[in-house]
Amino acid sequence: GQAVDCSGQRLFSVPPELPLDTGNLSLAHNRIASIPPGYLSCYGQLRALDLRNNSLAALPAGLFLGARRLAHLDLSYNNFSLVPADMFLEASGLLRLDLSHNPGLRRVHPDAFRGLAQLRELDLSFGALPALSLEALEGLPGLVALRLGGNPWVCGCAMEPFLKWLRGRIQRCAAESQLAECRAPPEVAGAPLLSLTDESFQACHLTLTLDDYLFIAFVGFVVSIASVATNFLLGITANCCHRWSKASEDEDV
Repeated sequence: GQAVDCSGQRLFSVPPELPLDTGNLSLAHNRIASIPPGYLSCYGQLRALDLRNNSLAALPAGLFLGARRLAHLDLSYNNFSLVPADMFLEASGLLRLDLSHNPGLRRVHPDAFRGLAQLRELDLSFGALPALSLEALEGLPGLVALRLGGNPWVCGCAMEPFLKWLRGRIQRCAAESQLAECRAPPEVAGAPLLSLTDESFQACHLTLTLDDYLFIAFVGFVVSIASVATNFLLGITANCCHRWSKASEDEDV
C-alpha cells in the first residue's frame, strides 16, 4: 500500500480524502482533537496508523470497522484519560498498540482490549495508572511485550491477581520491571512490581477465627468494666474531696 505522511503539518483535523490504497498513514505531531466516525471505513489496505503527539482524548465508536488489516497503531502523547470497553474491538489484526505518554490516563476498562487475540506488543508506560485489572490482559494470549513503567502503581490487595499473572508471564512477557515501580502504600514505595511475592500480600488473606472473635469480645468487655470502675472511683474521689473542702470551710467559719 501507499505511504501518506501528513506529520507536523499543524493540522486541526484529519485530511478529508486519502488514496484508497493507503497502507501507512502518519498524522503525528499535529493538533488533531477528534476523528470523524467511519473515517477509516474506506481504507481496507491500511496497516499502520500513527496518531502520536496530537490532542486526542477519545476515539469514535466503529472507527476501525473498515481497517481489518491494521497491525500497528500509535496513540502515544495524547490526552486519553480512559481506555473504554471495546475501544479496539474491530481492529482484530492489531499486533502493536502504543498508549504510552498519556499523562492523564487513569483507567483501563477490563474489556478495553477485547478482540485483540493477535496483539504482541502493548505499551501503557508513563501514564497515571494506579492499577490494572487482570481481566484487561487475560484475553491477550499472544502478548510478548508489555511496558508499564512510569505509572503511579498502588500495590495494594487489589493488585495481587494482576501481579501474580505478571510474574507467571515474565518469561514470555517483557515487563520492564526496572521501570515499573510501586508508588504506594508507603511500605513498598519504590519497589519494582515484579519484586513483590506472595509473602508481600499475606496481610490480604488474614482471617479471624472464632477464638479471635471471642478474645476480642473478652478484651472489649474487660476494658468496658475497667472504664466503668475507673469512672466510679473518680466520682467517689471527687465527691469526697468536695465534702472535705466544704467541711474545712465550715470549721473556718
